[in-house]
Amino acid sequence: MRDFWLACGHHLTERNADGHLLITDEFLKAYLARPELAPPPEACAVERGLRTALLADPRRAIGADHIAAIEDVDARENWRLMIAFRDQLLRHETLEAAYLDLISRKVGDTPPLFVNQLVHVILRNALDGCSDPFVLRAAELLFRPQRLTIHEGALIGADEETLGGTGAAALSPLVSMLGISAAAEIDILTGNNAESYWGRSDLFDMAFDLTAGRRGPTALAEAIGRWLQHMLGVDATVEPLSEMRSVPLIWYIGLDAEGTRIGDALWHGEDLDEKTQRRVVGLFRLTFGNSEENAVYLILAMTADGVLRMKPQNLLVGLPPRCPASLI
Repeated sequence: MRDFWLACGHHLTERNADGHLLITDEFLKAYLARPELAPPPEACAVERGLRTALLADPRRAIGADHIAAIEDVDARENWRLMIAFRDQLLRHETLEAAYLDLISRKVGDTPPLFVNQLVHVILRNALDGCSDPFVLRAAELLFRPQRLTIHEGALIGADEETLGGTGAAALSPLVSMLGISAAAEIDILTGNNAESYWGRSDLFDMAFDLTAGRRGPTALAEAIGRWLQHMLGVDATVEPLSEMRSVPLIWYIGLDAEGTRIGDALWHGEDLDEKTQRRVVGLFRLTFGNSEENAVYLILAMTADGVLRMKPQNLLVGLPPRCPASLI
């Protein structure tokens, strides 16, 4: 079996009998390697001592008074957030349980970076054994924002962080439109280059075709289904739809803030102008069993500036009470 997403740290965890990820000391120590927590040469003795103590025992109890004694304001805040997140993990046996509890309390002041990293490693577990690079690339949307553009009639998404650099002359029309630096290399995932995904999955440098009716939305539907099955233990059919006409939005879930806003507008009978309609990236129908009577519709949309920030927690907390997977 080929590995992928090595940087998420899944190899530092262990699985329980249910296949969920146990929180190990090795996994906790990986957070201590983050550059934000590496004391600079001028760091105070308290900050240096705190990191040393946690490297020896990452589960050691750390009180608010200990963190308050750190001299540097930024370091103090970084450690406050880190210890709060660590304590959230330690209150649960598995990463999945910690995540479900976190989203049930609306995340609070947990940094989005930490939430996305949890989704990353949990999805790596949920997709273990997956042999389809299209499904794996689609799953990246659940924890990494994408920048979207129309390229040669197709809706193409590329990793926003990877596109963060700016530089000299672009290498191709796609690179130019997405604002990638001349030093960056990016390919659109296709059947011809799909095998290369395995060697570059941690680079997040492959763009993805999300055009309705093509392979991308179908792969994303499978990734969504795998996420739901792993987190809530139920099987559901998720299928992409090509248009929103005559769709009975009896129950809908916005898979991001824009999708929620658009769903709310439709629910209240508002007409969507052409500009808003163009923001819709995907529409999916979710059903349990073979019945479409109680279908749930999932709406995925990008912001006005073409960024897609998917919120996979919306799916887990937004299902109606009648569904077997509902957390309500």
